[in-house]
Amino acid sequence: MFKNFIPDLGRSAIDGIYQLGGIFILFVQTLKRIFLKSPNWTLVIKQCYQCGVLSLPVVLLTGAFTGMVLAVQSFYQFHQITMDTAIGILVGLSMTRELGPVLTAVMVAGRVGAAMAAELGTMRVTEQIDALRSMATDPVSYLIVPRFLACVIVVPLLTTFAISVGILGGYIVGVKMLHINHTFFIQNMLDFTKVSDLMNGLVKSSVFGVLIAIISCYKGFTTENGAEGVGIATTEAVVFSCISILVSDFFLSIILF
Repeated sequence: MFKNFIPDLGRSAIDGIYQLGGIFILFVQTLKRIFLKSPNWTLVIKQCYQCGVLSLPVVLLTGAFTGMVLAVQSFYQFHQITMDTAIGILVGLSMTRELGPVLTAVMVAGRVGAAMAAELGTMRVTEQIDALRSMATDPVSYLIVPRFLACVIVVPLLTTFAISVGILGGYIVGVKMLHINHTFFIQNMLDFTKVSDLMNGLVKSSVFGVLIAIISCYKGFTTENGAEGVGIATTEAVVFSCISILVSDFFLSIILF
């Protein structure tokens, strides 16, 4: 077993570098298509509906219950040191800086990224993408660009909704259920949560949208081995998207805050 460990590790490293290179090349090709030729906005709007409107219920539920759990958990900690009113600060900062952008992106990766990889993967193994090329239609412009722009537009908007309902959920639990003073909750949150926190959170969510779109489209675009390959590509798209979101979140947090 150990004898094969080093060769397997080497193959995995080479495969990882190869895939990173492929994702970067697809990213550059997508940007070139966007800047050199006007996108098909009808397709972009259709993708915005698929990615944004249909994801809204999941994102709202996630945001609301995250804010409520934050309020409950922090109350028991802060109550021991008589700092109950600091719950508003914790909920505001946590939702705008971290939990709103990250959890929204993870939800979108699970729902939208998987759908993108499965759809494009099916088109790949049934040779529909080759058929597009044979009709002189550029697959990157027709398939990738609308999905890329939709994710970049929609993920920050969904994040805004998640942050709003998260703070509202924290307020309802904190003030209505745990009887924290309304004025202190609101005033402390406004004093410590700045507009720059919200804007930096939305910058992070835009980057997450780029990562979800490019990784999911690349996985779908390079699918092989029929139906089994589509399943593998879908799983890898979600896993790689979530890992890239968490890794990039660390570096973006260092840079932005």
